[in-house]
Amino acid sequence: MMSVRVLCFILMVTVTPYGWQTWIFAAGAAVLPYLAVVIANVGNGDEVVVAERPSREIESTPSASTPPEDPNGGVIRIQESPPQEDR
Repeated sequence: MMSVRVLCFILMVTVTPYGWQTWIFAAGAAVLPYLAVVIANVGNGDEVVVAERPSREIESTPSASTPPEDPNGGVIRIQESPPQEDR
């Protein structure tokens, strides 16, 4: 298609006297790049994308040990002392 476009461009410039055929060659030189890109992007359409079902990579097993009992019931307590004044 690009060689036909170059041929249209050369004929547009060289064919004299300029008339209706000049406009045909100019239209061919302007439209052919667009058509070439559209045809190249369409392709043959044989590629079908199939979604894969996800699988688990790591199987979890129940833990046999239990965490140790916390005497505070899992609560963290913070005590602040009052500020001391310098004497």
